[in-house]
Amino acid sequence: MTRLAILFTLILMPLASFASDGSERLDLTGHWVGFTSVVLFFIAYLVVMAEEFTHLRKSKPVMLAAGIIWGLIAWYYQSHEIPHVVEMALRHNLEEYAELMLFLLVAMTFINAMEERNVFEALRSWLIRMGFGFRTLFWVTGFLAFFISPVADNLTTALLMAAVVLAVGGTNKKFVMLSCISLVVAANAGGAFSPFGDITTLMVWQKNIQASNGPVDFWVFFSLFIPSLVNWLVPAAVMHSFVPKGKPEGGGKKIVMKRGARTIVALFLFTIALAVTFHSWLSLPPVIGMLTGLSLLKFFAFYLKMIDKRKIKLGRSNEDLGSPVPFDIYREVSRAEWDTLFFFYGVVMCVGALGFIGYLGMISHAMYGGWGATSANIAIGVISAIVDNIPVMFAVLTMEPDMSIGQWMLVTLTAGVGGSLLSIGSAAGVALMGQARGIYTFFGHLKWTPVIALGYAASIAVHMLINRNLF
Repeated sequence: MTRLAILFTLILMPLASFASDGSERLDLTGHWVGFTSVVLFFIAYLVVMAEEFTHLRKSKPVMLAAGIIWGLIAWYYQSHEIPHVVEMALRHNLEEYAELMLFLLVAMTFINAMEERNVFEALRSWLIRMGFGFRTLFWVTGFLAFFISPVADNLTTALLMAAVVLAVGGTNKKFVMLSCISLVVAANAGGAFSPFGDITTLMVWQKNIQASNGPVDFWVFFSLFIPSLVNWLVPAAVMHSFVPKGKPEGGGKKIVMKRGARTIVALFLFTIALAVTFHSWLSLPPVIGMLTGLSLLKFFAFYLKMIDKRKIKLGRSNEDLGSPVPFDIYREVSRAEWDTLFFFYGVVMCVGALGFIGYLGMISHAMYGGWGATSANIAIGVISAIVDNIPVMFAVLTMEPDMSIGQWMLVTLTAGVGGSLLSIGSAAGVALMGQARGIYTFFGHLKWTPVIALGYAASIAVHMLINRNLF
């Protein structure tokens, strides 16, 4: 019962920030303010989990809960004439959120720009026209999902590959079902070894963690490449023999990328390099490199806009224009996943408030002090299959347990791939349930959970074996 209580508490609890050293802090863990805050967050998260049925955007309940919780805390501190402690903690939370939000906004803008230029559609049409067999397509889409998600996000990658699967799978429900499971696992696994592939990995990188045996820098994450690959390969190999034989009907028209598509891809890769350089060599936040890269994209967008306007004004038809509307970079910015960004804000502020109340020390002592780092980090992955991995990883980052680089990479791995255990455990799984409605289902995925869990266990074992020098 004690472990269940601790797991329950971790699901509800905290992220974030502490007031500066020397500030007066009140322990509200046993106070009605603390209990009320936990209940509010719990209710908000239940509403988030019911989004598929209520159609209420997930950002709304957590943003409301964040405002109420911080308001309660501020009122209580004001009543004890401690006016500035809450403000300092809140501002620190906002600073952390602003860095991550701007980073994600730049990445989303690049992805949207590549989508507008038909980069992903061209890839999809090529795969359809190649005429692969079902089993070959099962491996090709999984392989591409694994290697695209470290650069794009796992959601975009899964949706892109699922479009291919649905286009060629037709009425073959078994092929579509198994391929969707493979795509979810591959997209989540691919995002785990790159700071650009998953929000939780990005958070660990941006946190500037100093592990007990050195800093967790950008290149350390690539030590998770083989464990992440194993996480996908093990279940994919088992599912292979269940994929139908045969070959889908070919067809599909060729999609041509619009003018500037390849340049935008190159600019995105250069922007990633800038983010790494600013962080590793200049000790600046990675978001500065991302925003600098965005400025280059905006200059290139201006060039494309002028060219397109000139073509339209002269009345020239041009295949690569694709639309009479000139390319507009701010249209791509507006198409960012704002609900996700605001949801991220709500989670950061809610869990930050719960951390400020004082639950973190208790949980950190119970999990990392009582269970040990390895058991605790494995449990984090299992929890992330039920609860979004963002608040779970925030909780760990705020606890700041004294761990080796190997253990920090372990929790990065488990939080990234643990969501594959259930279809509702990651954004990729939830999105594919909507895209392949009635074919890829919760219970269909659940049937293969033991096989996915085998890959989960294998990836952990491989990490602890090949990266033992990091422990």
